[in-house]
Amino acid sequence: MDTKLDLLMQVIAQKFRRRLLAWYDAHARGLPWRANGDPYRVWLSEIMLQQTRVAAVIEHYQEFLRRFPTVEKLAAASEASVLAAWSGLGYYRRARMLHAAAKIIVREHANKFPNSEKQLRALPGIGRYTAAAIASIAFGEPAAVVDGNVERVLQRVAGKRLTREELWETATALLDQQRPGDFNQAMMELGAVICTPRAPACLTCPVIELCIARGELAATTKSAPQKKREIDYALNYRDGEGCVREVFLVQRPRNASTMAGMWELLELTHVNGTSVALFTLKHSITVTDFKVRVWRGSQPSHAKGKWIPLPRLPKVALTGLARKILRKAEML
Repeated sequence: MDTKLDLLMQVIAQKFRRRLLAWYDAHARGLPWRANGDPYRVWLSEIMLQQTRVAAVIEHYQEFLRRFPTVEKLAAASEASVLAAWSGLGYYRRARMLHAAAKIIVREHANKFPNSEKQLRALPGIGRYTAAAIASIAFGEPAAVVDGNVERVLQRVAGKRLTREELWETATALLDQQRPGDFNQAMMELGAVICTPRAPACLTCPVIELCIARGELAATTKSAPQKKREIDYALNYRDGEGCVREVFLVQRPRNASTMAGMWELLELTHVNGTSVALFTLKHSITVTDFKVRVWRGSQPSHAKGKWIPLPRLPKVALTGLARKILRKAEML
């Protein structure tokens, strides 16, 4: 690269870092995992935030920490209890990998988190982004991150679509070496609250003068249309011992491709056309929007399942939809 051009890029990068960090210091959201640099809490939050909105994570994060306050507690727990605590967040493979990694940390690292990006990537469920996020935030290692928010910021600042490797190279070039953890969080924060996918708030952006696009980039592909589907479930309940109400649940097969081993309500294939549903609700999974109808059922004679007392439900590994239905029915 030409020496003058290289110097110009360095000056731009310095301005970018200074303005972004000043904005972050003044406006960073008070998220619970930012309270300290405990690697366990940083790791847990990063796994939970994968493909999940911050607003949906906060309550689950706090409850998960209440049940498993340390990596030792998590490693010693049963998979069923971990899945129960994770219920509602979806993508349950994340919870299983989290549990497996906790066991390795306790067994092979004497309860101490590996403190480098390279070592962290050897743990189950931790890829390039997650390893860099934990290493920079918890241990101050100068490792850049690229997630969906950072990718959007970088491409708009550059004014063009960047390849995967170009994104990582650009993020590394911009990274503040003295405050890598804060810088990475500032980049993600900028993408989450200012440089949003639709209608970015450019006038309040701290780096607008250094941004080429100053708005949305033209879309290169059309988003896949959401599919529509209707589905019916039976809400079977009764009074059990001591008049404690019980609800009938079935368990998904252990070899199911999704949500293996999780508990849910009994799905109905045929519904009496003269009946009236107890209630309906909406539920979305990736590219499918479901209209869910819930019907009052009686004790099923053919299904293999269990009657679960309502006080035990918080400890059961429920699917997200089952949890939503039971909350709607005021049983959870």
